[in-house]
Amino acid sequence: MDNSLTMTQRIVRFPWIECYALCKPKVVALIVFTAVVGMLLSTKGALPPLDLLFFGTIGIGLGAASGAAVNHYVDQRIDAIMDRTHNRPLPAGKLEPATALGFALGIGALSMVILLVFVNALTALLTLISMIGYAVIYTMYLKRATPQNIVLGGAAGAAPPLLGWAAITGEVPYEALLLFLIIFVWTPPHFWALAVKRRKEYAKADIPMLPVTHGVIFTKQHILLYTLMLFAITLMPFVTQMSGLVYLAGALSLGIGFIYHALKLLRSEGDEHSMKTFGFSIFYLSALFAFLLLDHYAREFIRGVFL
Repeated sequence: MDNSLTMTQRIVRFPWIECYALCKPKVVALIVFTAVVGMLLSTKGALPPLDLLFFGTIGIGLGAASGAAVNHYVDQRIDAIMDRTHNRPLPAGKLEPATALGFALGIGALSMVILLVFVNALTALLTLISMIGYAVIYTMYLKRATPQNIVLGGAAGAAPPLLGWAAITGEVPYEALLLFLIIFVWTPPHFWALAVKRRKEYAKADIPMLPVTHGVIFTKQHILLYTLMLFAITLMPFVTQMSGLVYLAGALSLGIGFIYHALKLLRSEGDEHSMKTFGFSIFYLSALFAFLLLDHYAREFIRGVFL
């Protein structure tokens, strides 16, 4: 960059749009939503402290965005091969790799500073572990090493509600672990539905996704298996009295819907129903956590009125 440029000119000319795309904003938005739900569920009665809510959200969001950006940097070769990803900033030549890596590490460091200074050390540590789990352990190793990559690597993506809970309380109780478990079991059927559709691209990129190594039928069977497991696990917040009837009604209806899509995918030819299953899985998780939140405040309202 021209050394004669002022700091303001350098900031303006920095490729912010391309770097924003590195952050996988739609994915991070869902991550942040589940983290915020974890924060709100952790507090009885009134809202949690607004400073913790604000800085926790920013810190966790930046950590997730950093992991996503590192994923872009590491997966440049793979992204260039696959039709779904070849227009991303790095394979399309819209951004220099060094700039992408610097941006990723920069916002990751900023995430740690915010969480350490304004939230608590536990949240910073758990966020760092989840960042390393996704950007290093999953992206650099598991993704290329085993067809169980998304199962083992799903722990990093399941962490946000746990991080949110820790941000407010400084603790990780069983309720937070239950939210973690829900996303952990949701991740394989969610991602495998996409992998069924994109199996030829993964094979071309030499990535051992389950439909590549074990076939489409085997993958569909496992999507159904994990969906049934997920249905059972999502009943646990009600069983443990963490949530009430509003959540139970939502979990039952959403779970039946997910099982319907998994069964239809299993019975369909090839990848005919895979993207509809993938799309529903995103709606499913968003709606499930919305029901958790709705149930929480409905119970708080009733408690405040009648108790």
